[in-house]
Parts: sequence; C-alpha cells; structure tokens
Amino acid sequence: MRESDPDVILRRANEADLPALGRLGASLLLMHHAFDPDRFMAPPADPEAGYAWFLGTQLKESDVAVFVAERGGAVIGYIYAGLEPHSWKELRDEVGFIHDVVVAEEGRRVGIASALIEKACEWLRSTGAPRVILWTAEKNDGAQRLFTRLGFRRTMIEMTREL
Repeated sequence: MRESDPDVILRRANEADLPALGRLGASLLLMHHAFDPDRFMAPPADPEAGYAWFLGTQLKESDVAVFVAERGGAVIGYIYAGLEPHSWKELRDEVGFIHDVVVAEEGRRVGIASALIEKACEWLRSTGAPRVILWTAEKNDGAQRLFTRLGFRRTMIEMTREL
C-alpha cells in the first residue's frame, strides 16, 4: 500500500468477515452484470447473502485463501484465490487463480488492490503454484490497467455467443 494509508492491514478472512465479504462480493456481481447482463448472472434477490454464503464455503477449503484489507476495524476489500488443477480442457498445468479482487470505493486508488494481489501471489507461491492467472471483464478497463501494471499479460480472450 502507498504510505497514504498506513492503517490498512491485510489478513486471512474469517467467518466474522462474511457480512462485509457479502457486500463487497455483491458489488462485484452487480458491476459485472451491468457490464454484460447476458454473460454475467443476474443478481438473486439477496446477492449479499448469497455471496457471503459462497465465500463462507470457501474459507474451509485448504486450496483456497481469502484475504481482507481492514481499516479501522472495517473490511474495505478482499481477494479470493485458489489452486486450480492441471486441465487438458484449458490446455494448462496447475496454476494459482485469482477469482475475485474488490475494494470498496472509499479504499480505492491508494494501493489496496495491489497489496491484496501481492498477498495472494505470495500465498500461491508458497503453495508451489508456478504462475497465477485471472480473468477480467472486457469492459473493466481500470482492472486491466492494474493487472498489467502488476505484471499480468493477456493470454486468452473469452468470446460469448447467445443462443
């Protein structure tokens, strides 16, 4: 993180964080659905509860890590990463995969997302993952600039056709 936000700590998420994770995850879901409502799932009646439930199941997995960024006792961002096995379908070896990274508006542009990504990459490196991949929405230019700045490169392009 940049020196302008020294009060932010990064740590493993726990069950007490689930309401905040649900809110942040729901914001990610809503943003992606707005980018392309045909490609990304429609938000359910209570997307915060759904996302909190889902991430709660992931906290128990040994091949997954969820880290939060906390400022003043409040969770303002998280990253969800995991190990993915060798895949003939995707033509790749075992990798680390960053599934989600999201920071609340009040925590943006001070290096929190970068710090979360580096924290996840450290964890993935410690598990023996040889590389990290992630997906980003086509219309999410800000995220793409961040990922490029952190050393990610384009390797695949997803294309969708409605039936």
